[in-house]
Amino acid sequence: MIDRQTDHLIADLVPAGSHVLDLGCGGGSLLELLMRERRCSGYGIELDDAKVLACVQRGVNVIQRNLEEGLAIFADGSFDVVLQLDTLQNLRNAEAMLRETARVGRIGIVAFPNFAHWPNRLSVLRGRMPVTKALPYQWYDTPNIRVGTFADFEVLARQCGLQVLEAFGLHEGRIVRRLPNLRASTAVFKIARG
Repeated sequence: MIDRQTDHLIADLVPAGSHVLDLGCGGGSLLELLMRERRCSGYGIELDDAKVLACVQRGVNVIQRNLEEGLAIFADGSFDVVLQLDTLQNLRNAEAMLRETARVGRIGIVAFPNFAHWPNRLSVLRGRMPVTKALPYQWYDTPNIRVGTFADFEVLARQCGLQVLEAFGLHEGRIVRRLPNLRASTAVFKIARG
């Protein structure tokens, strides 16, 4: 789960003054931060009624839409940056959404819970699905329809014809560059068309 500290680390990846699209923007806190501190503009896409209302109350432009419908409402290269934070694991067609992210944005920033983080591995070794800060749900009551790992995403990006510009992990608000597949609870990738 993306938190305030992570919002600031992600915001640092977004060039000042960028036109941003935030897929699954939640209550709009990151877009509000980007508008206030990085002079960015843009839109969020969110399905949940309460979160859409929270965006509006924050002054964040939001479009209520199901991401499974794709991004056909946007032309190629409409945005400088497309954010896809904690959404990839909730989508049925992750590959299509990654391609759409690269189509409508010059760069994409993707973050998701890293299932290969060592406590998750230990939990599975014990015969139990992990429940952590990054994966806070029981297996039978989760919005996640898939789990992914840092290493798997690199393969998927290549398969989608995307170039990984930067890759690192996050854990408890710190950047993890050494052995991120093992040591990071969240995987972060900055991508572009290959």
